[in-house]
Amino acid sequence: MEEIKNVEIIRGGQFIVKESNCEDIFTPEDFTEEQKMMKDAVMEFNDREIIPFRDRFENKDYAFTEESMRKAGALGFLGVAVPEAYGGLGMGFVSTLLTCDYISSGTGSFSTAFGAHTGIGTLPITLYGSEEQKQKYVPKLASGEWFGAYCLTEPSAGSDANSGRTKAVLSEDGKSYKISGQKMWISNAGFCKLFIVFARIEDDKNITGFLVENDPSNGITLGEEEHKLGIHASSTRQVFFTDTVVPLENMLSERGNGFKIAMNALNVGRIKLAGACLDSQRRITSYAVQYASERKQFNTPIVEFGAIKAKIAEMATNTYAGESATYRAAKDIENRIEIRQAGGESHQISELKGVEEFAIECSILKVSVSEDVQACADEGIQIFGGMGFSKDTPMESAWRDARITRIYEGTNEINRMLSVGMLMKKAMKGHVDLLGPAQAVVGELTGIPSFETPDYSELLSEEKAMLAKLKKVFLMVGGAAAQKFGADLEEQQQILLATSDVLIEIYLAESAILRTRKNIKRFGEDSQKGQIAMSQLYLYNAVDIIHQKAKEAIVSFAEGDEQRMMLMGLKRFTKYQNQPNVAGLRNLIAEMVAKENKYPF
Repeated sequence: MEEIKNVEIIRGGQFIVKESNCEDIFTPEDFTEEQKMMKDAVMEFNDREIIPFRDRFENKDYAFTEESMRKAGALGFLGVAVPEAYGGLGMGFVSTLLTCDYISSGTGSFSTAFGAHTGIGTLPITLYGSEEQKQKYVPKLASGEWFGAYCLTEPSAGSDANSGRTKAVLSEDGKSYKISGQKMWISNAGFCKLFIVFARIEDDKNITGFLVENDPSNGITLGEEEHKLGIHASSTRQVFFTDTVVPLENMLSERGNGFKIAMNALNVGRIKLAGACLDSQRRITSYAVQYASERKQFNTPIVEFGAIKAKIAEMATNTYAGESATYRAAKDIENRIEIRQAGGESHQISELKGVEEFAIECSILKVSVSEDVQACADEGIQIFGGMGFSKDTPMESAWRDARITRIYEGTNEINRMLSVGMLMKKAMKGHVDLLGPAQAVVGELTGIPSFETPDYSELLSEEKAMLAKLKKVFLMVGGAAAQKFGADLEEQQQILLATSDVLIEIYLAESAILRTRKNIKRFGEDSQKGQIAMSQLYLYNAVDIIHQKAKEAIVSFAEGDEQRMMLMGLKRFTKYQNQPNVAGLRNLIAEMVAKENKYPF
């Protein structure tokens, strides 16, 4: 607890109504020696066991995926988040995320298998299982002796996870349940030993979770391997249960608690998915700049062309911002877990509540980083040109593998709407004060604006001021929409989608700027020139996105004088005093990446 005593602990979503201090946020430059050692070990495993065998994964070598998972288990990587009492390493949330980050960039096939097993395949048992269940199953899962799979999705139940039709019927003697139903898109199904299955008992409102051992003689059959756009060697099958007998003691948590289990498992999965996309962006950017440095056109390496510099700079900038935001949120979660444990709560409750507190940030990160890795891979192909479209280079498989990240762990559309919806619910519960700041913004709009010219001579001071104004944009639009629609706001999906992009861009831009400001203070300005440029470039792009999306929302629900006032406010709140030289920023960033011949930040 020593390291968090002097840090102000905030609530999830509170970033939108308060100014965060750079000293209070965690950055990758804050990794402990233990975390640095873990990072090195994971990177070495990835470089040795995964990346050289990309062709085997691309050729659907499912057995090799299983073999690679066993190797990861032998090195302890499958048990990083598992408490020591159940055979794991018992490391903190940041270390768990770090492992997921650096082990996931070799191929989406292994990344998916790893994420599905360590996250939704193991975590629900450590967080919701009885002591007997944890003792029986978790050590086997942590070591890689057994692999887990998570059976939630059905043909008729995708985003609406609680609408599943799989049934669990209590036996006459009351000692077991018989489960019957069909599950689909089940990762690791081909080699798992334990399913976490969600089924409905009688006409219960909510589904219930069960731990089901994979025994074909117990009414369990698997469909053929799915042929997918990407993640080729990730085993993905349908699973059919026909009167599968499950002992009463294998119910996970309580009857009807399955939907809560599913949602909380997804919260963790979302931030880990963001982490799993980060090193892929670093590597794609590195591959792209290395190719661009070697490829010559018109007797000039294409890395020297402005059009290529712009792409490399944007790839690096989005990577930096995503990395900054993901580790910021991970440490916020870890701090909350530690505080709860120090207050006497169990590991289970502390982790559940710690992650749940920052569910908004988890959804934000899932959306932003999954879309950035897809864009990064797309630009990587473009930089490689015709070669990028060839299977002989890593770009086309990276692009295909990235595409699934916008779908699983809840589609990006669902997560966008969730982020705003959850924030509004926090406001109604009094956990985040949105009403007061929103009313203050309305007062500012109707008052006389200040005509003083601010002093922005201090480094990143205008960027700091811009963040404060962008938060006013969200409060103005979100507050007006909530007032107009009330409880029916959740039905206004297009307005929620637009408003969520404002929220997302603020969190990412702020995280990058806070990280850079913190590192300027401890390492000096000269060491952070690229980071300063990336922070400014990300914010410039964010302002454009926020202006467009906020305007879209405003004209969709406001009319007359209200609309005119809000559009005037939007113009005021997105106005720079000193516009950055965008081409200059991109050139500086790209030239730093080219000099190091890799993503260097």
